[in-house]
Amino acid sequence: MNSIRHIIKQAKANPKRIVLPEAGDLRVIEAASLISQQGLAQVILIGERNDVSQLARSHHIGHNIDLSNVEIENSEKKDGQSDNAEKYIDALFQARQHKKDQIKKSGHKKLTLDQAREQVADPLIFAALKVLSGDADGFVAGAVNTTADVVKTALQLIGMKPTCKLASSFFLMQHDLAHQAIQGTAIYADCALVIDPDAEQLAGIAIASADSAKNLAGLEPKVALLSFSTAGSAKHPNVDKVIEAGRIISQKRPDITLMTEVQFDSAIVANILRQKAPNISVDAPANVFIFPELQSANIGYKIAQRIGGVTAVGPILQGLKHPVNDLSRGCSVQDIVQLVAVTSVQAGSNENRI
Repeated sequence: MNSIRHIIKQAKANPKRIVLPEAGDLRVIEAASLISQQGLAQVILIGERNDVSQLARSHHIGHNIDLSNVEIENSEKKDGQSDNAEKYIDALFQARQHKKDQIKKSGHKKLTLDQAREQVADPLIFAALKVLSGDADGFVAGAVNTTADVVKTALQLIGMKPTCKLASSFFLMQHDLAHQAIQGTAIYADCALVIDPDAEQLAGIAIASADSAKNLAGLEPKVALLSFSTAGSAKHPNVDKVIEAGRIISQKRPDITLMTEVQFDSAIVANILRQKAPNISVDAPANVFIFPELQSANIGYKIAQRIGGVTAVGPILQGLKHPVNDLSRGCSVQDIVQLVAVTSVQAGSNENRI
């Protein structure tokens, strides 16, 4: 199965309102045009219309860009400012007031209305406030902003789903080449956010990833908790963490098909799994691979991508109350288009869960 095509089809069937706050970047403008033309989402660019048009013309590609169906909204204090600015200023002020107990403990001063008014002019914060206020369904950033800024803004203003304690991430990995040991789409997690999860956190990442596999990618999730040990072949505290995560998952979500504590080759090759762990009843290959910590996850997905020829889409964030996704600053126009489609589908899935 090609989940990327599946996601594109879903996005077209139910396009959501997705904000792109980095309209000063030409790639974002081009992507907004393509997304609109393909009907993947209802795009909202945050910027000043004349500036956007001038940027497109300055690169001699204005004739290729059609923004007629793209909403452009200005967050700054000048002619054409959003009519929503005052509403968002109040939303930001109220959001910060809810954190006053933590602010007091940290020794920081509470946000004033004047400070809120100044911060709303930041397109990233403005985008998050549009989602918080219900005027958009999600946002995508990172072509200009750092991952730290995108994630921090999302956590502070969007917040976590009531059922989740941890924001995490995954990559959609598309295996389409003949030499690859598995075929179709798989999920690798967490390759971008949680550096060294404990057993409880690792279980949370696995549960969230299994749900993302089903709700976003259209997969029947089969989860492998990866280790350097298979079925007790090695003894170490790092292995114990993976085993404990499996116990937690089985207790919380017995509906999830799970291989606990397996090496990667066992998780993907049926004969190796039977040889190393004949007592594991789940058949290989898995399609949701949970790495024990960020270092191995990040290395693993990049080896698969750069040497193995696997197509990687992400990182895709999970666990937030409303979908927010982070681009690489080296992203292509196509990367933006695909991640907006993902965000739009996540927003549609959220409607049935929040």
